[in-house]
Amino acid sequence: MPLQGNLRDFSTTQLLNLINLAGKTGTLTIFEGLPTNEKDAMGGVKMAAGKKRASVAFKTGKLIHAGLDEQDGNLVSVLNKAGKLTSEQARIIKERAKNTSDKALALLLINANYVTQKDVLSSVQQHTLDIVYDLLGWHEGPFRFDDDALPMGDRIMVPIDLENVIIEGARRVQDDERLREEIPNLDVSLKFPEDAKEKYKGMHLSVEEWRIVGYVNPKNTIRQIAKANNMTDMEIRRVVYNLLQAGLVQMVKPNIAAQAAARQQEGRVVPKSPPVSASVINRIIDRIRQS
Repeated sequence: MPLQGNLRDFSTTQLLNLINLAGKTGTLTIFEGLPTNEKDAMGGVKMAAGKKRASVAFKTGKLIHAGLDEQDGNLVSVLNKAGKLTSEQARIIKERAKNTSDKALALLLINANYVTQKDVLSSVQQHTLDIVYDLLGWHEGPFRFDDDALPMGDRIMVPIDLENVIIEGARRVQDDERLREEIPNLDVSLKFPEDAKEKYKGMHLSVEEWRIVGYVNPKNTIRQIAKANNMTDMEIRRVVYNLLQAGLVQMVKPNIAAQAAARQQEGRVVPKSPPVSASVINRIIDRIRQS
């Protein structure tokens, strides 16, 4: 019988500790909570499992795979997110290798000198960790752990020791709480400050930061930008917070109409933006201000 419960009673960190200590093999699935008319053992509203939100797989107590239901987890997207493939390369490869498994695609990309084996393994590992660190901040939702259930064999799985994940995760949870306080609402937009051209002169940004800058437009919500860049809620908060602290972007104050429009647009992916560099940032700012 699978282990079942709710994250409000048994946290993700406690689950990871249990799986690590017991050396478990299987998959942890977290669902959207649907309120019922019943009370649970703690007197709270009992939640029924709705649609799947996330899944995390383990083998003999080691983390091997993680995925978010609303995030694209195929290898091409993972490599693009890690900066190992450009957006144009990712688009072409996706079109030409629609039915190719991740393992087969990895071999093709390595043999074609697009990436190295190290690029593939490090990108997959970081993608897995980013998702798990995000899950550590979830405090609500039904879960189920199925023994011996593992992802399909075509997935690339990199074993990761849970001890370090739990320690690093505990530190990040504290940081993430601060980020949630600073950016509680992802259905708001970003804009450039009036003196943006001066601020960006000589500025050295990470690949992720330049990508986000390419989407800065009052028409795009932070949530839409995250989805377009295959980022978790906490990843986008972290990047946006850094840009805000540096004075490179400003948040547009939300209003009811804008939030309603954002909710209607939530399922629509913002058109992919080309790679951004410092040499074109002024044209981006000018174009947005003229729109």
